[in-house]
Amino acid sequence: MGFFKNLKDRLFKLKTKEELEEQKKILEEAKLKAKEEKKLQKIQIKLEKDQKKEIAQLESVQKFVTGLNKSNSNFSKAILELQNNHVKLDDDFFEELEEILIMSDISAKLALLIIDEIQREVKIQNIDDPKIISEIIVDKMFLIYANKSFIDINLNYQEQRMNVFLMVGVNGSGKTTSIAKIAKRYKDLQKKILIIAGDTFRAAASEQLEIWANRVGVEIFKASQKNQEPASVVYQGLEYAKNNNFDLVIIDTAGRLQNKINLMNELEKINKIINKFIGRSVDESLLVIDATTGQNGVSQARSFKEVTNLTGIVLTKMDGTSKGGIVLSIKDEFDLNVKLIGLGEKMDDLVDFDLDSFIYGMTKDLIENYEKK
Repeated sequence: MGFFKNLKDRLFKLKTKEELEEQKKILEEAKLKAKEEKKLQKIQIKLEKDQKKEIAQLESVQKFVTGLNKSNSNFSKAILELQNNHVKLDDDFFEELEEILIMSDISAKLALLIIDEIQREVKIQNIDDPKIISEIIVDKMFLIYANKSFIDINLNYQEQRMNVFLMVGVNGSGKTTSIAKIAKRYKDLQKKILIIAGDTFRAAASEQLEIWANRVGVEIFKASQKNQEPASVVYQGLEYAKNNNFDLVIIDTAGRLQNKINLMNELEKINKIINKFIGRSVDESLLVIDATTGQNGVSQARSFKEVTNLTGIVLTKMDGTSKGGIVLSIKDEFDLNVKLIGLGEKMDDLVDFDLDSFIYGMTKDLIENYEKK
C-alpha cells in the first residue's frame, strides 16, 4: 500500500468541524447524563439507608410498646379514669395522681416532685381541666429523667483492646441470661468473647452459665478446683483471655447480699485484679435488676452501690411487670442510667434503653387518647 493511499484513507476518515462539534456535544451530554445517574444513584443509596434507619427505629419503638404493654395498660387506664372522675384540678385530683405514680413504682419522693412540677406548669398555663393535662404529665416524667444528668446508654466497648464487663446482681435477677444476651450481641459483631464463671459458691450458677455459653457459641472459663476463690478464678480467666486475644471478657459474680462485707471484699479483690490486667478500671460494672421486684429492685441498687462502683443498670423482665416507674426511681435516687432493658425472652429482646421509646411505651394509650381530642 502506497503513501498516497494511506494519506487518502486517513483524510477521508477525518470528520468535518461540524461533525467534531456534534460529537463533542454528544460526549458532553453523555458525561452529564452519567454524572446525573451517579448523583441519582447516591441519592437512592442515601434514601435506602434512611429508610432502613427509619424501619429500625420503628421496630425499636414497637418493641418498647409491646414490652411495656402491661405498664401502659395499668398506668394510662388509671390516669384516664382519674381524668374522667374529676371536673377540675383540685387537691383531691393531685393526691390521687400521686398515688397512681407511687403504684407504678415511682418512689414517693419522686412522685411528689413530679406532682409539684405538674402543678407549677398548670398554674403557668392557667389550666383547670383534668382532661387536657396528659401532655404535661408525660413531659414531666420525661424531663425528670432527662434533666438529672447526661444520659449515656452506650456500653463502654472499644476496639483494639481487651474489654472487661463485670456483672453483679442477686440470684434470680436474670443475670445469667443477660450475660448470654450481651455475649451474643458482640459475637454477632464477630468479636471473640470469654465468659468467666466467677460465682464459685453455687455449682448451679456455673452449670447454667455453661449451658448458655454453649448455646450462644462462646467460650467459658470455670473454676479449676472445688471451692476456689472467685478472685482466683477471675485472675486465671483474665490471664487466659489476655494470652488468647479475646475482645471481650464478661465476668459473672455471686449475688449474696446477706453479707455485704464479704461481698464488698470479694468485689474489691476482683476489681484490683481487673485493674492489674488491663491497666484501668473495669469498662462496665453492670447491676442486673428484675423489674418485677419493684421497689425491692431500688433497694438492691442501693445495696450494690454501697459495695462497688456501678456504671449502669440492666433492667430485665420489663415485659412481665405492670409498673414501669422503677426506671425513673433508679435514675432519680442514684443517677444511674439504665443501659439495657429486657422486653421479652428472645435473645434479641435485651435492647439499648431509649428514653423516648420508654416513655411512649409506658404512656401510649394516654398520649393517643389526648391526641384524639
